[in-house]
Amino acid sequence: MKKLLLSSIAFVFLLTSCGSKQKGELTGVQGKKWYPEKPYGMELIPRGSFIMGKSEEDQGKLLNAPTKTVTVRSFYMDDTEITNSEYRQFVEWVKDSIVRTKLAILADELGIGPEEGGIGDYAFKDADTTRASVYDKYMLDNYSGMGETGYEGRALSKDEDLVWNTSDYPDEYYTEIMDSIYLSEEESYNGQRTIDVKTLKYKYSWMDIEAAARASVKGNQSRKDFIRTEEVEIYPDTTVWIRDFSYSYNEPMHNDYFWHDAYSEYPVVGISWQQAKAFCNWRTKFKNDDNKSRGRQFVNQFRLPTEAEWEYAARGGIEGGTYPWGGPYVISDTGCFMANFKPQRGDYAADAALYTVEAKSYEPNDFNMYNMAGNVSEWTNSSYDPSAYDYVSTMNPNGGDQSNTRKVIRGGSWKDVAYFLQVSTRDYEYADSARSYIGFRTVQDYMGEEDSTQ
Repeated sequence: MKKLLLSSIAFVFLLTSCGSKQKGELTGVQGKKWYPEKPYGMELIPRGSFIMGKSEEDQGKLLNAPTKTVTVRSFYMDDTEITNSEYRQFVEWVKDSIVRTKLAILADELGIGPEEGGIGDYAFKDADTTRASVYDKYMLDNYSGMGETGYEGRALSKDEDLVWNTSDYPDEYYTEIMDSIYLSEEESYNGQRTIDVKTLKYKYSWMDIEAAARASVKGNQSRKDFIRTEEVEIYPDTTVWIRDFSYSYNEPMHNDYFWHDAYSEYPVVGISWQQAKAFCNWRTKFKNDDNKSRGRQFVNQFRLPTEAEWEYAARGGIEGGTYPWGGPYVISDTGCFMANFKPQRGDYAADAALYTVEAKSYEPNDFNMYNMAGNVSEWTNSSYDPSAYDYVSTMNPNGGDQSNTRKVIRGGSWKDVAYFLQVSTRDYEYADSARSYIGFRTVQDYMGEEDSTQ
């Protein structure tokens, strides 16, 4: 028996040795093939150093931007502000997911599956056990009922298109769910019922890596202590067009700016810092869901730029420039304004625009970034502290204090004077605030690009 056992071990060892492609060499673990690609709509900002802060006179006398030489790593950045059209894609995705989740839950409660049609066509994928994978069955058996709703982790069926035309609703259960996402008839007028935007909430989790890393030396906290869950109403606050300006007629902008196709390529506004962060999380998920379906490796996260990254990108490689185009003037040699702002002590229309302009307007800077000055101010990931430049690192600096709700905005907007368009000017707004003159753009860390020679 002992000889038989030894023979079996030797045979297994022989098979392992013969089948190895490493031939006893240290070749490293071979993971998935990495398909680096330039993110759609983004430009590569190459790593480099620059003098961050007010190298020119601090006309505002704020004393909050002393010069400091810093270095930032390479990253991709949206060449324009996020547009209404792009943000609407996020809103539509959330709306679609909420409706499908509601339909699937009701179908589960009623015990209706795909074979029965109607609302059953939208049942959870694992409801059809004949098509469910081993993994789906395992998760259903072992984790069903866990979580806040008891339905977390169950896959939605997207095989069937949603029906929005009331005359085509498949059954009364479907009608019940669709009715729940619209405003009541008492809140509707002119015979039109609209989506209750307060139902459009995006829920996601993230890990506070910085807090976890700093706490790891104590060794008395687990990973779950640093997982944060956020639930954010993601529809833009269109009332900002009214509330931001007292005694001013801006109802057309309130009524049409976000949803009408005429404004599709204009920058989205009325977005809080928290909503911008939620968008970044969704954009990462949206891309990685597609990569997963293609068997590709996940991309790293989309995020808001740090204050230093934003200023570096805005300067476009021009050392000591006052504006993204260099400066120090806001009018070109042909007599045209070079950005959308409030020139000449309040003549909003002097630059050919009263409010915002399309995101790809005016000439880009040398990094091919549009409207890094004017149009809309932009959220950054950094928290505002007047003395931040005194203590932040010289390598990839970021004043990212989670407890500080004042977040840095940069670039100035359509309603600002030229001082706020300067690449070194700092300003802030509270994270839960939304304004008619604040938008955002996203960045992604650089991890290589495709070899064009192959």
